[in-house]
Amino acid sequence: MSNARLKILWLCLLAFPAIVFAGDFDLPELPEAKTAPAKDSAVKDSQVKDAPIKEAQVKDAPTPQAAPEESDYDGPVNFAPIEATNVDDSRKASMALPAGIVAKKIPENLNRPLQVGVYTGVKELFWKSPSDTGTIHFTATGNKVNISGPGKQLSDSKYDIASDGACIVLATTAKGLATSCYPGTFSITAKGGMLTAINTVDVEEYLRGVVPYEIGKLDSSRFSALESQAIAARTYAYKHFGSRESLGFDVYADTKDQVYKGLASATPLTDSAVKATAGIVMTYDGQFIIAYYHSTCGGETETLATWGKPDLPYLKSEPDLRPDGTPWCNESSYSKWERVFTEKELPALFKKNGKEANAKVPEFKNVKAINVKDTLASGRILTLEVTTDKGKFTVAGDKVRWLFKKNGTILPSSFFRVKHNKQEWKIEGKGFGHGVGMCQMGVRGRSAAGQDFATILTHYYPGITLERFEK
Repeated sequence: MSNARLKILWLCLLAFPAIVFAGDFDLPELPEAKTAPAKDSAVKDSQVKDAPIKEAQVKDAPTPQAAPEESDYDGPVNFAPIEATNVDDSRKASMALPAGIVAKKIPENLNRPLQVGVYTGVKELFWKSPSDTGTIHFTATGNKVNISGPGKQLSDSKYDIASDGACIVLATTAKGLATSCYPGTFSITAKGGMLTAINTVDVEEYLRGVVPYEIGKLDSSRFSALESQAIAARTYAYKHFGSRESLGFDVYADTKDQVYKGLASATPLTDSAVKATAGIVMTYDGQFIIAYYHSTCGGETETLATWGKPDLPYLKSEPDLRPDGTPWCNESSYSKWERVFTEKELPALFKKNGKEANAKVPEFKNVKAINVKDTLASGRILTLEVTTDKGKFTVAGDKVRWLFKKNGTILPSSFFRVKHNKQEWKIEGKGFGHGVGMCQMGVRGRSAAGQDFATILTHYYPGITLERFEK
């Protein structure tokens, strides 16, 4: 790092004292899992409604929609807990809180570890115990957990794994053990012949396994982007404490909530971003905000109207443009995109996808016209009308993306227009994701331009208050 860069970082640390690197909540998956069912097909739209940006249905997207396509991920980096070294913890006591950030004692009901459903409804699990020479294999029979391995053959209602300060190496395949590293403890239970593994982990440790996957592996010139992601993820985690109590945990570890894969991809820089923002969350009128975010907004964010939901004051449709008029997210390959469909394939796709798109599609042979009847504030589609030889049908809001689903892949966004040319239909669009809340590629651009996390977050979530929980 250059002397100038070091000086800038030092000044930033002085200006934002009480920020002690903490964690965050969304993480992308390993490259080979980019199109895995958990991300690309298993996640229903109903799950997207309560999650940040999880549109894992888009197979050509980065990780889940939680991470920009340019994640720069190049494989696991560290598998052991990492100490963030960018800030000296001994200086914290003498540092004042950043301007505008309110310090408050953490509520009693939140002063506990987070419970994460890392593996739910799986047939088998493998655990590399540090005290055993071999691998422990878990299966289920009814509501019993079967444990087998070197010198072990037993069955019980539950099996607990303590970390003893080391990584817990647990995976659904023996091969997956090579890239597994979880903090905290695990509890493995069985129901109906399937296993569930719940990771009990400190929120800040949890965030270390989210940030690298959600915003991408960035360099120090975009440190505030990592901080912004950490704060959004932390807010999401606290907002969902107890939200899945009937399942025995708080959040899923995939796109149903936030993607979390332990510490395999944590780096000193992502750890530092977590620690630098330790305890910082976003609230509005004393309540945690719903911290939606997405990959690429295309220059304009959207309101909850895209899902037919009532507006929230901190989720507005706002231009997201640089001073020169170009989108902050224009580094994204999804800043502009197009898809082409033949005349023959659309009828079959529409009839197949109608239910997912919440559309009443009639039995028909030919598509006569596709028209945008009205749009949302950003220009995204509110109502799409399809005229066939047997009548018309409409699709509303973000669901238009599912109407054109092909080979398991939905459209990148609902920010598009349709052209009919000869024997093909061309869709020209921009953006990736639902467009609500924080634009991750925009965050990366703003960070590179020198904006701090407070400036970034208050743009995407106007009117919020930044608070820091202290235990």
